[in-house]
Amino acid sequence: MSPSVDRRFQSAEEEPSPSRLWITGLGAQYPPYAMDPEAVDRFATRFFNVESPGLKKLLEINKNTGIEARSSIRTYEHGFGAQSEPPSIVEIDKFFRQFGVDLTAQACKKALREWGGERSSITHTIGVTCTTQGNPGYDLLVRRKLGLRPDVDRMLLHGVGCAGGLAIMRAAAQIASGATARRRPARILCFACELCTPNARCDLADAEMAAAEDVSIAGALFSDGAAAFVLCNSIGLEEETEPLFELMEWGTGTLPGTEEHMGFITGPIGFRTVLTRDVPNHTKEAVKPMFDELLPSYAARASGRAMTQDDFDWALHPGGEAIIENVKQVMSLNDHQLRATREIYRTRGNSSSPTVLIVLDKLRTMGRGSDHVVATSFGPGLQIEMAMMRRCRDGTDDM
Repeated sequence: MSPSVDRRFQSAEEEPSPSRLWITGLGAQYPPYAMDPEAVDRFATRFFNVESPGLKKLLEINKNTGIEARSSIRTYEHGFGAQSEPPSIVEIDKFFRQFGVDLTAQACKKALREWGGERSSITHTIGVTCTTQGNPGYDLLVRRKLGLRPDVDRMLLHGVGCAGGLAIMRAAAQIASGATARRRPARILCFACELCTPNARCDLADAEMAAAEDVSIAGALFSDGAAAFVLCNSIGLEEETEPLFELMEWGTGTLPGTEEHMGFITGPIGFRTVLTRDVPNHTKEAVKPMFDELLPSYAARASGRAMTQDDFDWALHPGGEAIIENVKQVMSLNDHQLRATREIYRTRGNSSSPTVLIVLDKLRTMGRGSDHVVATSFGPGLQIEMAMMRRCRDGTDDM
């Protein structure tokens, strides 16, 4: 909870108005390969005992997730997918710091191009990842690759997993609001990247050793991807810039007593994913309370009338079929509201932190849709992130 502010000596004329925040560019980038369930079967057969109860169960799950293919930075026929020994954590980190940085830079270039401003006027960068832990952070390498100024204010988030895409949006919103209070421009480049498939050997090795009833679904969900966006406050908004969304509300919370249900733990041959079967039920319980908390303020600012979940398109993080269905049920949503979530899940899988941003990017290509969008994602903690935004359309984006 935020500390209360003593306003006894503040006149009505001094009451601060909310800082207006704008998403002005958005970009997503997948690697060139997509691996279907049959490719995973072939890969597993090459290195593991596919008749072991746990691995046999995982490969069955992999055929029934509803994911047709998962984006991959490499095919499973070459590189880490073909070498006799699994890649070490050192090799995985080195791989990310080349190919993950390249993928992130591609997403950033798309967002910067749509924003249309000069790169030299970017004031901050905020990055997030959970699939590399090297120092200096990969955000410094991305900044250098993009040719940004060396004095750009940089921040790198870690430890938030799939919640990362909206965690950087929240951080950007807070920084931009602070800049407004200081009467300074904010033009913030935010980016998320995860390379999950180099950990495939680790996931399959864990499944091979597990009992069928204990196997984690993680080895059948995760893929690779990157996404980026530019967020500006009104002071930093160029006159010719046409914003995509106005970010108006955001929130975060951690569910007590749930931290053991999701995790990403460093091991000698990669990151071991913890994802229990209780996650969908916990995430289901978290969505409605946060939506109900943010909605009144959003509705007052965005429309001046009472609103419900029916007024929104939903950019829901596609953490798995059970998570999507549970949120659909508890919020009484229809398939049209979740169309972008379904499409990304079906065609690319779950790329962790960038995925909710990729869903948001996809959503704006799928017809006019609602004027209002709610984005939500979940990560270790268990943590929920939510953001509410208004689409900027002709005649509705008075700045």
